[in-house]
Amino acid sequence: MKLLFEKSVPGRRCTILPPCDVEAVELPEGLARAETPALPELCETDISRHYSQLCRQVHGVNCGFYPLGSCTMKYNPRIDEEMAALPGFTNIHPLAPKHTVQGCQAVLDTAKAYLCEITGMADMTFQPAAGAHGEFTGVLLIKQYHEARGDHRRTKIIVPDSAHGTNPATAAMCGYQVVNIPSAQDGCVDLDALKAVLGPDTAGLMLTNPNTVGIFDENILEITRLVHEAGGLCYYDGANLNAVMGVVRPGDMGFDCIHLNLHKTFATPHGGGGPGAGAVGCKDFLIPYLPKSVTQDGPGSKQVRSFTGNFLVVVWALAYLMTLGRGGIPEAARNAVLNANYLMEKIKGTFSPAFDRICMHEFVLDLSAFKKETGVSALDVAKSLIDYGMHPPTMYFPLIVHEALMLEPTETESRETLDWAAEVFRKLYDLAHTDPDWMHGAPHNTQIGRPDEVRAARNPVLRYTP
Repeated sequence: MKLLFEKSVPGRRCTILPPCDVEAVELPEGLARAETPALPELCETDISRHYSQLCRQVHGVNCGFYPLGSCTMKYNPRIDEEMAALPGFTNIHPLAPKHTVQGCQAVLDTAKAYLCEITGMADMTFQPAAGAHGEFTGVLLIKQYHEARGDHRRTKIIVPDSAHGTNPATAAMCGYQVVNIPSAQDGCVDLDALKAVLGPDTAGLMLTNPNTVGIFDENILEITRLVHEAGGLCYYDGANLNAVMGVVRPGDMGFDCIHLNLHKTFATPHGGGGPGAGAVGCKDFLIPYLPKSVTQDGPGSKQVRSFTGNFLVVVWALAYLMTLGRGGIPEAARNAVLNANYLMEKIKGTFSPAFDRICMHEFVLDLSAFKKETGVSALDVAKSLIDYGMHPPTMYFPLIVHEALMLEPTETESRETLDWAAEVFRKLYDLAHTDPDWMHGAPHNTQIGRPDEVRAARNPVLRYTP
């Protein structure tokens, strides 16, 4: 498929503007370009067909099954999009007089009240623009808390080896030394390993529960108690909240602060580099350290982003919350857990779960023995799924499971879809024994096969050169 630049025809246009009815003003010479920018020149038909063709080559949740683990790629109800597109929300200015934006303020206040109730927190900020940004803000709360008390000895953040990769990066960015602790045989936190690293230099613990292998840690109250007894605080990574929202609250587990991925758990758009929202909540004693927004009343303090963050994402999430209501939120969580366990049981006769026990919203397959037997890797299986119309699950994560495939079916998938997905996995299991070379070459039906991912990551080509 050609790029827009390659389809460009000199002099071709798609705009018909009326004659200018005001005085034309030229830019000052110092602000004008020396040369006209080399932009593609196309008609409207060319552009429309180009993007329609791109759309047909992209796999999203509207196209088919998308079991990407730890990412909650659920269906986004259209009514949420319609609410976020209302002119009263899209046409405002963040510095508009307070009396003209009461509806928008009500959105923020209502969303905060709902999410604080769901998480067991006392207050919340919507400033962070993504999950990792929320992590950063949450750990800064911990840092400021210790510094305000003059406790400068606390230089270490504890992160389990099954944590999301952003957790250790976040702690390091905040100036902390990262202390990695291993998981126990059951995939949960090793209490002895935790006790061994706790001390007067412990600033906090970063954890998600259920954890990255999809297991709810039954020792969570003991874990948070131990950290608190050592003088540290407990930070909750909200990436996996979809499994427990409305059922159990992180605040009741003993967590002091939390970030939420509104662009995951609460069905706002996810992926593609678009706007996200990593809302951060905290207990009462951390409220003084929350970022304060710039408003029409004057500048705020401790900002991590301009104004109130990505406001329309909050509108989207609130529409989802209000649609499901108090009964629908926990029902969604329970259905996510039901779907994950159903699919795991259907696959179990072929591929082996890394932890053969009841999971929460996601589960991890361990293909180590399968690869030794057939020579077919987790990557081969993932690429082969594309030819069957399924988006690959997360590959080679978490790192504690070799040849890992992590699947999260979410609550929005039907039983028929899960039965079909299990059948595809069974077909690939058989195919690996009869025609492994076909799987080594997959995908076969896509625009490109297997790109050099290492080179693409290290030497990305981000600019078109004529």
